[in-house]
Amino acid sequence: MIETESLRDLRVSRTREYLMCPPERFAVAYSINPWMDPGSPVDTDLALAQWAGLRDTLIQLGHTVHVLEAQPDLPDMVFAANGAFSVDGTVLGARFRYPQRTAEAGAHERWYAATGWRYVPANHVNEGEGDFAYLPGAHGGLVLAGYGYRTEPPAHAEAQEVLGRPVVSLRLIDPRFYHLDTALAAISDDNIAYYPSAFSLGSRQVLAQMFPDAVLADETDALAFGLNLVSDNRHVVLPAEAAGMAAKLWDAGYVPVTVDLGELKKGGGSVKCCIAELRA
Repeated sequence: MIETESLRDLRVSRTREYLMCPPERFAVAYSINPWMDPGSPVDTDLALAQWAGLRDTLIQLGHTVHVLEAQPDLPDMVFAANGAFSVDGTVLGARFRYPQRTAEAGAHERWYAATGWRYVPANHVNEGEGDFAYLPGAHGGLVLAGYGYRTEPPAHAEAQEVLGRPVVSLRLIDPRFYHLDTALAAISDDNIAYYPSAFSLGSRQVLAQMFPDAVLADETDALAFGLNLVSDNRHVVLPAEAAGMAAKLWDAGYVPVTVDLGELKKGGGSVKCCIAELRA
């Protein structure tokens, strides 16, 4: 058995490309998840500074960050992960459940079209990487897909047809964890971290069988958005508030890198919500 310290030494980061959108127009103007309170004012300057800190952290780790321009009247565009889901150069566009976010899909489509991706518009409601996670090293490339609050189950079959990867459907049952990326994250090419109680019994059984070495989060970790993270197989970027989750990842042989995104949490998102991975 490889000791944790040796495992950490063996882990090699994999360079990634990301798409982010600055929170220049970020506001909590409505409530479409349990975290959003329109009565709680947003400090735009602080949100921008925290977002820039996240972007700079990714760049310092060796990754490439592309920037999507924020659009008027779309205060949630900072959560760029929700706009699409890409695998091997093909992009399945998003189709948002709530009308307040509908126009974001068009902004993402224009960006992907202008940068040479094969873009496929969605026929069913899906919220991009909010409800899709990709593990390239599991079963030749596996998609985990959430449903229950935003993405519709037929979108899972659509993703499988468009992307040519097997899709495993997972039912979310706690409204606080309304997107898959608030309750589960890929921490390597073939392993995950997740909060079991966010899922139905059947989904928990599937995850336990498929990922026996997963890092398990508790409620405190999940409420601190400790699963709303991005990983390059070695470094795991996650919210500073999630100290317990950072410790669990360290114990599992990863290198946690924490950032402060407290202002963006007012919109119900954190690190992963702000980042769409571009898989060419």
